[in-house]
Amino acid sequence: MRIIVVGAGVVGLASAYRLARSGCEVVVLEARDAGQAASHGNAAKIALAESGPVPAPGVVLQSLRWMLKPESPLYIRPSLAPGFVKFMLGMAAHCTDRAFRNGLETHLRLAEGTMDLLDGWAEDGIGFEMHQAGVLLAFESRKRYEEQLGALDVFEHFGMVPERLHGDEVRVREPALSHRIRHGLYFPDDRQVEPDSLTRGLVGRCRELGVEIHEHTPVRRVLRRGDGVTGVLTDQGEVTGDTLLLAAGVWTGRVSRRLGVPLPIRPGKGYSVDYSPAPVSLRTSLTLEDARVAVTPLNGMVRLAGTMEFGGLDEKIRPRRIAAIKRAATEAFTDWGAPAGEAAPWAGLRPMTPDGLPVIGRLAPLDNVYVASGHGMLGLTLAPATAEIITEAITGRRTPPVAEAVSPGRFTRG
Repeated sequence: MRIIVVGAGVVGLASAYRLARSGCEVVVLEARDAGQAASHGNAAKIALAESGPVPAPGVVLQSLRWMLKPESPLYIRPSLAPGFVKFMLGMAAHCTDRAFRNGLETHLRLAEGTMDLLDGWAEDGIGFEMHQAGVLLAFESRKRYEEQLGALDVFEHFGMVPERLHGDEVRVREPALSHRIRHGLYFPDDRQVEPDSLTRGLVGRCRELGVEIHEHTPVRRVLRRGDGVTGVLTDQGEVTGDTLLLAAGVWTGRVSRRLGVPLPIRPGKGYSVDYSPAPVSLRTSLTLEDARVAVTPLNGMVRLAGTMEFGGLDEKIRPRRIAAIKRAATEAFTDWGAPAGEAAPWAGLRPMTPDGLPVIGRLAPLDNVYVASGHGMLGLTLAPATAEIITEAITGRRTPPVAEAVSPGRFTRG
């Protein structure tokens, strides 16, 4: 079986690797350099403790308050475009406690085997930087802390029981924090993965398995025959295959639209900035919850990542949003100061869906087209599970029960 994978981010590469391990012939087509779109500058976390969907109780009112503040953690650029309005209304409809808890449970079920899968990748010769430092969710306000406690029972059901920290207990766990941080939840099992090292490792192992990876090869047209696809047309010519997997991140919706099955996958822009050497020595990975800024220590560096900006397919860097991320670190850490070694800031487009859940499975009514996209801020976290689900769906023609909640069918049924 010959599989065409469109997209060489972490999800597409993980799927290509797993399909090749199962005996498939795989060709990957990427419009840019492999791993250099949304995968490149993410928060570098296997973020089980932060796997709640973006639509959450109170998000609608909060976003309205933040609309006039371009430096806010969540910013929606106003637009009357019908597709944008429909998407945002769909997201608003999912900002309920029930939808949030169901979405969180779905993400945690998908990610249950992630750590074992990552360890298996390493054992199979995929070299990448990984740390097991846990994560500290750090809170300035009691209100934000108590909001987080509302879903703690869902985490505990999956065996994730955090340390609850208050006052100086927070600084015992992470001495670099300032006294602005008054509360904390420490989850010991979360990991950190440097994303470029992972995508490089996946590219190398895929090629060892015989996978063809064609960079700078955008798909111009999908070739149809009846209810199936026979291949795609690129600038380098026609590529044929038995099955098409759309794993093109935020651009997946555009390709599915050409196939007559539009998916509501829209961009949610995020930013990051790296510091090397690290400005402070950290014992753990953190998220500054009030500012929604992730702080991830890696080998010889620290990455700050955050914000969610809903707009168009625009990767322009807005200085005010970068400034807000840096200000959060300055306030949260006692000795942050004016650090040297600041890299150029990055902005990337996360593939978002109205319900905050990924889209994984067969794109009905097409017989041989599958989707692996819409992972939002959890692409790194959910890539291993996504690869397993897609491989089972394509090679075994069956969908595991855990994937029913993320089926493309929830958006394509009449």
